[in-house]
Amino acid sequence: MENLKPIKVLIVDDEERFRSTTKEILDRRGFQTTAVASGAEALEQLRNNGFDVIILDVKMPGMDGNQTLREIKSIDPDIAVIMLTGHGTPDSAVAGLRDGIFDYLSKPCNIEFLTKKIHQAYAGRNRVSDGESRVGDIMVPLSTFSKIFKDATVSQAMGVIIDSFNRSMFSGTVAESVHRSILVLDDRDNVIGLLSFIDLLRGVQPSYMRLLKDRPVMADSIHIEPPDFTGLFTILVRDLGQKKVSDLMSAAPPAIRPQDNLMTAVNRILSLGVRRLLVVNDEGQSVGVIREQDLFFEIADIMRKLNGFS
Repeated sequence: MENLKPIKVLIVDDEERFRSTTKEILDRRGFQTTAVASGAEALEQLRNNGFDVIILDVKMPGMDGNQTLREIKSIDPDIAVIMLTGHGTPDSAVAGLRDGIFDYLSKPCNIEFLTKKIHQAYAGRNRVSDGESRVGDIMVPLSTFSKIFKDATVSQAMGVIIDSFNRSMFSGTVAESVHRSILVLDDRDNVIGLLSFIDLLRGVQPSYMRLLKDRPVMADSIHIEPPDFTGLFTILVRDLGQKKVSDLMSAAPPAIRPQDNLMTAVNRILSLGVRRLLVVNDEGQSVGVIREQDLFFEIADIMRKLNGFS
């Protein structure tokens, strides 16, 4: 479905847990990620393989981050480097910026913020940005989201949702946010809807209660509580599991293009009263989703640059 060239990222960090966790998360985000444990390994990788963005720790045994940075710049002066460390100081950040890094972040770093920085670094290196991010720069790639076909059962969809929880990893350095909905596809892999937690709750609700909701005059004149007896919830869940996803799903999010500016995204989200937009390229292919939290992190980043808070 996606028609975007993956951004090639090199992670250089001696902490094995951070290295492996971050690599797996970034791979699921659609990046092509390589992870190494030392500066020497990083230089070997850089000489043999091209990379778009390097995430570089400062404090490492042997060749530290600052030494590695100088060697990296001697090999590829234009490579985008993000210094990501829990050991840095403001002075080392200024020194790193003088040496040509793109940005300096401290661990722990929210994965949403890190992925946005990678996109920005890549855009700057390739001169595809006019200084302000576009929708495509901060969207979440479609490969990150869980998906289900419309003819699958709700029980199968629940398995996909549970699996997405199990694959979400939390560590002391990076946390992966759980998507609270899954995308519904037709037989041509087009996104035609969403299945969310609230859709599942509506599916459990007795049908006559939904009818009352659809007829507010009747609901106001007749007060009816759902029957309260042991076992009803289990019976309704059993029946729900056999239904098709297409019977429960909500409509697909409204569309927006990768090249649209962020004010267009803000206005569309607010005017339509939605929490996310489906990013669709000029060929009509779905390539990602931009959510309210993606815009929040962009707002936070601009404020950080303007006001100097960390």
